[in-house]
Amino acid sequence: MGKVASIIIAVLIYGSISAYLGWNFKKWLESIHIFRWPVLYWMIVFLVAFSPFLGRVSWLSPFSVIGNYWMFFFEYGLIICIVVNIIIFLTPLKNVTIIGSVAVGLLVILFGLGTYNAYSPVTRHLDISINKSGEPLRLVVASDFHLGILSNKGHLQRFVDLANEAKPDAVLLVGDLVDDDPIWFVEDGMDQVMKQLRATYGVYGVLGNHEYYGGKIPLFVEEMKGANVQILMDETILVGDRFYLTGQEDATNKKRKAIAELKPSDEEYPWIVMNHTPYDLELPQKAGADLHLSGHTHLGQLWPNNFITNKIFELDYGHMEKGSMHTLVSSGFGFWGPPMRIGSRSELWIVDINFTGEGN
Repeated sequence: MGKVASIIIAVLIYGSISAYLGWNFKKWLESIHIFRWPVLYWMIVFLVAFSPFLGRVSWLSPFSVIGNYWMFFFEYGLIICIVVNIIIFLTPLKNVTIIGSVAVGLLVILFGLGTYNAYSPVTRHLDISINKSGEPLRLVVASDFHLGILSNKGHLQRFVDLANEAKPDAVLLVGDLVDDDPIWFVEDGMDQVMKQLRATYGVYGVLGNHEYYGGKIPLFVEEMKGANVQILMDETILVGDRFYLTGQEDATNKKRKAIAELKPSDEEYPWIVMNHTPYDLELPQKAGADLHLSGHTHLGQLWPNNFITNKIFELDYGHMEKGSMHTLVSSGFGFWGPPMRIGSRSELWIVDINFTGEGN
């Protein structure tokens, strides 16, 4: 009963907030004299508000796209409505038409800016030094593609073009490659795009939490293999006699191996670890990893969510040195939910590694 009661309370709260947003928009429409058909209006409001849930039903899947966009309007609409109501109730500014029009205009601007940030990826550069022997190494690192309906084949092509332009020694894909179900990757022929990646020593990836949510990991791994991407699942391999690469299972898998169990016995070569979620950086640092790569956080994706990720993770974005270990957390190349980013950008990283140990 406790779980049922919690769900009912959550639905009531969510429905009330959605009604609050609908009420504010209705007031603005009335002020400009274009509000019509109240019953139909409220039916549409609640249909859109609950579209993220309706979209989970297979034959109602188109609602998932509406739901993704609604998540943007829910968050920023709520922030803007609260500010507008405070202004109207606590200041001499009472003109709903003017204030509401400014608010709607701001929402449209944020919508456009967020869409641009999501679909116009940038390339970031990181130069690091590792105290081991070896020739310089260039990696392309990216995470959180969430390939599906909105993070689509065209967006993947942008990544391939940028990655190939960098002429990397290896491409490392750090989890959440697909948005739960790999079916869109399969049906849209995205494997043909992924196959275009060019790297001296190949393309490697790991599982993220969303691959687990989709529940089709064998299919995902097989499809990635067909796209020339080797998925590492709690395993360590020697790549090109140049570096050890570990792909750790995501923390969603409670039975995953500890990072210390995956440590290579030979410490001559640099050791690079891919772990989708950067929960505990102490463990790989103590195990002796030279470079630890993660994603998952999206840097909040939409401001001010970054304040939450900053509190949850020791490092929620960018590069940090932790003892002798370098760690990098990417905000991701794709997006989850709304195809928008505010306060973050879709990105890939070019990591150039120089070695300062004996023999160089």
